[in-house]
Amino acid sequence: MVYHIADNVTSPLGNTTEQNYLSVKSGNSALRYYENHWGLPEPFTAALFTAEQNLAMAIDDMTRFESLVIHSASQAIDQSGINVSAPNVVFVLGTTKGNIEELEDNRPVPSIYYPGDTAQRIASKLGFTTTPVVACNACISGVSAIILAMRLLEKGAYDYAVVCGADVQNKFTVSGFQSLKAVSQEPCRPFDLERLGLNLGEAAATLVLSSDRVAQQGDHWCIESGAVRNDAFHVSSPSKNGEGARLALCGTRADSVVGQLAFINAHGTATMFNDQMESVAIERAGLNDVPVNALKGYYGHTMGAAGVLETVISIRAAQDNMVLGTRGFSERGVSGKIRLSSQNQQTDKESFVKMISGFGGSNAALLVSKTPVLAPDDVLPSDYTRTHHVVLTPDQLMVDGEQREIQPAEGDRITAIYKQMIGNYPKIYKMDMLSRLALVATELLLQAEGAERFTASENRAVVLFNHSSSIQADRAYLATIADKEGCFPSPSIFVYTLPNMATSEVAMRNLFHGETSLYILPCRDEKTMEQVMEASMLDKSTHSMITGWLDYEDNDHFIADISIIQNLSTRDYD
Repeated sequence: MVYHIADNVTSPLGNTTEQNYLSVKSGNSALRYYENHWGLPEPFTAALFTAEQNLAMAIDDMTRFESLVIHSASQAIDQSGINVSAPNVVFVLGTTKGNIEELEDNRPVPSIYYPGDTAQRIASKLGFTTTPVVACNACISGVSAIILAMRLLEKGAYDYAVVCGADVQNKFTVSGFQSLKAVSQEPCRPFDLERLGLNLGEAAATLVLSSDRVAQQGDHWCIESGAVRNDAFHVSSPSKNGEGARLALCGTRADSVVGQLAFINAHGTATMFNDQMESVAIERAGLNDVPVNALKGYYGHTMGAAGVLETVISIRAAQDNMVLGTRGFSERGVSGKIRLSSQNQQTDKESFVKMISGFGGSNAALLVSKTPVLAPDDVLPSDYTRTHHVVLTPDQLMVDGEQREIQPAEGDRITAIYKQMIGNYPKIYKMDMLSRLALVATELLLQAEGAERFTASENRAVVLFNHSSSIQADRAYLATIADKEGCFPSPSIFVYTLPNMATSEVAMRNLFHGETSLYILPCRDEKTMEQVMEASMLDKSTHSMITGWLDYEDNDHFIADISIIQNLSTRDYD
């Protein structure tokens, strides 16, 4: 459990949490119709900053994305009064695509493209001295960042965490969602019978968290619990039975305190399959008597910002004894029997659940309360053992310390190893190279383990680290939209511009329903990796983990250095 001590929301609706909350409470929306924007042939509705707003936030030598993050984070830090230069404070950034608009076709890759480098630039500007971590898990990135920060504080690695979720929109992101036929040209209608798709948005939101309740005036809400789970179903379509979302909800233990929940703030993207899946998951988790709302009708889908933004606005609403209405909703259009309203409603309850989902079968949930409603959970000392280890580079393949010889073959080395040593999963040919690398390396790990395969497991997590994000897929997708005369965005490439697909492909191949997380660092940092890995083991459902460094830039520059870790501290909880 950790405590919220300060926050900020910066969006087209306002520069402070209070401005944003009052605007949403009044029913205002930032969604606007755009035509011929960024040279895109299809019109769309989105919540974008105006040129004047961007100019007001601009910081010399910082990109638009970086300026936005600094604008939000600095306000929250000032409220908190903490000294971010102290060694007990960590910065966690949740983002889906960060500085992607700085990447240009057929140009050298600028260092500011890499999300870890971006986080380091931001952290240095704000005064942090510790290594920043980027949670890059598609649309659950913001909640993933909150959960990581909570775990690091519970583990005692730090006393304070500044968590910022942020994304900006551009031709790259909007065309990608358009290629998936997921974007509505009209204002979105979450959970509604006539919903047509999502709207995108841009924002930054920041939470400052403390391991102890800080002696300040005002309310101190706490993040009581959180969980990340995977559908193990499909790269871009959620499981029809909402299994990953159900597991995430139950992982928060919210089902044990149903009577104390004011509402569930759902992801509610207004896409046909997401809303249906969430409704089923809520009902299957035994939470269908709790009011449900969604905020996408006010902000659009702000991607990496969504989880933090919607948590902050939900805290402010609960402080105000309010269940905010779902803008755009009229008639329930999902099979799950959930309670929805377009109108604001009063509540006297002081806890809520935030749930969210994303591509790659990613799902996450939080339980947030004014006064703790769960029994305290023991934080156990780290106790684990490394059982198997694979190193795969352009020059070597090592399995448990033994050199493996690979026959010469045409094409790339990763695919050659797949053909010679695995060869029974042709889906690999649809994947980007980062995901292929993850798949091949984990297959070799699991062959070495020799355990029973392809039985659904909630107890194995996949937690990987890298630096280059999804650079190979990003450049491949950018090439499909670079021609101004003919923009032909590829949906099959776009989904792999989310680097967490590497963890998700492993989960889908092996029916792992446990946590899947990808973290991006400024460089390979064994100390930070170990901190995050040990913190991830605080989830008692994680009995084992595939973890390590996974990075792919091109056929001559890649590495998988991954292991199977057995979490011995869970032995009393089987």
